[in-house]
Amino acid sequence: MHAVRLHAFGPAENLTYERTDDPVPGPGQVRIAVAAAGVHLLDAALREGAAGPYPAPTELPTIPGREVAGTVESLGEGTDPGWLGRRVVAHIGMAPGGYAELTVTDADKLHPVPDGLDEAEAVAMIGTGRTALGILQFTELGPDSVAVVPAAAGGIGTLIVQYAKNAGATVIGLAGGPAKAARVTENGADLAVDYTRPDWHREVRAHLDTLGRDATVVYDSVGGDTARAAVGLLGKGGLHVVFGWSSQGIRDGKGLSFTEEELAARGITSRGVLGPVMIEKAGGLRALEARALAEAASGRLRPAVQRYPLAEAAAAHHALETRGTTGKVVLIP
Repeated sequence: MHAVRLHAFGPAENLTYERTDDPVPGPGQVRIAVAAAGVHLLDAALREGAAGPYPAPTELPTIPGREVAGTVESLGEGTDPGWLGRRVVAHIGMAPGGYAELTVTDADKLHPVPDGLDEAEAVAMIGTGRTALGILQFTELGPDSVAVVPAAAGGIGTLIVQYAKNAGATVIGLAGGPAKAARVTENGADLAVDYTRPDWHREVRAHLDTLGRDATVVYDSVGGDTARAAVGLLGKGGLHVVFGWSSQGIRDGKGLSFTEEELAARGITSRGVLGPVMIEKAGGLRALEARALAEAASGRLRPAVQRYPLAEAAAAHHALETRGTTGKVVLIP
């Protein structure tokens, strides 16, 4: 088969497209003919050999990739034969292998791909979709809500905008550049603003003043100055939801935080929602994954997907790291 392999930690150019042996499914496993493989910023950090609390691969060469969709074409010993020939999607975890024409994973990680959903969309929902729903379970949105979404053109941001609009909220999306802001408008946001402009927060404040309202929630995956300005738009009782810090980098950054005194003076709450707290509240990762796929199958959520050929994985990594992508990045063998 063809696969993308990493022989040495380092830049995106270290990802090479080459021939390698076909994987063999073990007991309780399936082999999937991959139709789409997800790309995540965490993949880029692991490629460089460090990703904060996440361990780097211990053996090289390795095939990156943790999210795949395709068709089950071979079974390991003891695997339910009902999976053979089915379209499936799986988050295969920290075990690598997704950037390939074939991959193996445990059958208990599989979900059927719903009818009407293509494999690239399924990959977007199994990772990005489950995270978006996990974040959203910490907030109650309705017609009285005003949600500010930094990185609104990204994979998670796209879904948060849609979910909030479905709930009747007023949504203000922030995006890096006029083209991305236009995409946010097309996605349904009431106001889309280019946060690379130095006066963007004044435009948002003027819009809020016209409405006679303050922001009630900020969904922050960015951190840094952009997030701090967004939090400044919150009114009393507002909520700052932290689930990333892309402006500082996944390797050594940290989310925007406030002291108890600052929070009390502003009359707002700030909380991080990633990790065990999200999983426990949702009833487990599989429950989140199933919900995400169902939301997409129903049409209530529509993931934005940017496709690259598998052979161009290095270009996909580079574009993702330099914020040159929109939506979920997916590799197509």
